[in-house]
Amino acid sequence: MKTTIYLIRHGVTAANKNDLFAGRTQEPLHPEGESQLLEVGKRLALCAINKIFSGPLARTRQSAGIVGDLLSVPVEAKDALNEIRIPHWDGLTKEMIRARFASEYPTWLADPAGFSVSGCETIAEVQGRAVAFIESLCAEFPGQTLLVVSHLIVVRALLLHYLARPLGEFRAIKVGNAQVVTLVRDDTGGTTVEM
Repeated sequence: MKTTIYLIRHGVTAANKNDLFAGRTQEPLHPEGESQLLEVGKRLALCAINKIFSGPLARTRQSAGIVGDLLSVPVEAKDALNEIRIPHWDGLTKEMIRARFASEYPTWLADPAGFSVSGCETIAEVQGRAVAFIESLCAEFPGQTLLVVSHLIVVRALLLHYLARPLGEFRAIKVGNAQVVTLVRDDTGGTTVEM
């Protein structure tokens, strides 16, 4: 009895297009992002999805809602799927971050797994909460097909865990907006990743 979790990064936003760190801002999807999720919904229409979960921010809730409306499946927002917390970067361009926080940004670029700033989350902390949530889904909904919509950092952290790769390979994981990745939990408790 396998459990299937379709894991999706939210659709494209203006911040994605303009190289901003959206962070935990309530930025909505760009119209292009809405179109991306309509296509995702059409592709998943025959997958018999039982439940949909999203992060609490507008772009993930909106992404999940588009698919949920198409499939007539309700969406439940969960804090465990929220974006990484780096509040002083929220809404800034990458150049602004580099100019204002020159002591932090090079580490984020070169060694994201080693990034640690007071009052902010680390990637390891994001991974911990996200993996705990996925594991809770596998325990609560065995044999079902679920959809989870979150953010690039969360999806990358999850994939590193389930691929048994170190956090140091964070930047090697490429996940596009509205890309669907599949986690499959088998009867033995093993998880395979289909990208």
